[in-house]
Amino acid sequence: MRPSTAVSRPELGAIAFEYMLEKAMTMFIGMRLMPIKRVSRQSAEYPVIPLAALLEAPDTKRADRGNYNRSDWTFDFQNYATQDHGWEEKIDDREEALYQNYFDMEEAATLRAMGIILRGHENRVKDLVYDTGTIANGAVGVAWTTPATATPKADVDGARDSMRNNFGVLPNKMTISYSRFNALIRTAELKDALKYTNPIEMGGFEVQKAIVAQYFGLDEILVGDAQENTAKKGQTASLGEIWTPGNVGLYAVSDGSDDMKEPVIGRTMLWEEGAPDIITTETYRDESVRADIVRIRNDVDEVYQYEGAGYILTGI
Repeated sequence: MRPSTAVSRPELGAIAFEYMLEKAMTMFIGMRLMPIKRVSRQSAEYPVIPLAALLEAPDTKRADRGNYNRSDWTFDFQNYATQDHGWEEKIDDREEALYQNYFDMEEAATLRAMGIILRGHENRVKDLVYDTGTIANGAVGVAWTTPATATPKADVDGARDSMRNNFGVLPNKMTISYSRFNALIRTAELKDALKYTNPIEMGGFEVQKAIVAQYFGLDEILVGDAQENTAKKGQTASLGEIWTPGNVGLYAVSDGSDDMKEPVIGRTMLWEEGAPDIITTETYRDESVRADIVRIRNDVDEVYQYEGAGYILTGI
């Protein structure tokens, strides 16, 4: 493999990293749902936990002078294969000279490229965790957009019970689109339950998320606020939510552990040799167009770890 002539740009990487952290709190939720797992191989098998092993209840009695019974179950295995993802932004010499008094072209190019990379990851995670052909799911009785009669607490409690009874896990996080979160906090049920203790109308966005998480008995509400332009190039922009408004997801998500035996919904596998960081930032010169090129890339694959660690409420 020929060595790359691209130059690593840690200062631009710091800008991109700060942008990622900021947007993870307010917009992009994919990496908080499927956190990074660093791997040394581009493709390999990884262990997944079979349901029978997770819920096994064998005989533990030992006869005098006998041996203790031992586990003989084995992991199931699935395969991951990371893909090289990246985006480049051109900084034309003439444009940089014209606009240098207005904004930093390198910083603007870095943030635009970072947004594209994060939207790609967000879509891939959403497609996995909202796959009703793989993840257990059920429709709510009344849409949460019907504020007078919606019953979100019963809907969430039913989904939690289903996960516990069928798969042996309990969720700790919820995913919901921005528009449906706003519908949720306007439901009569939620407002009535909180009106004497934590009136939902009084808090800011972060406070509201914390109150709703407590109401549902969850650690965190992940509100997907990311939007994308669904119009074709050259047409008037048409913005749509990445996270499907009609779905709400409940998931068991890792609290920071790197253990692949943990019964959580999934991980983002990052091949370190392909790209050492989730945001590898580089620049190089392209004299054919008299421009500097900013490139952001990563080498990842988003995978399930335990498919039973999720439940999708539909018809929201």
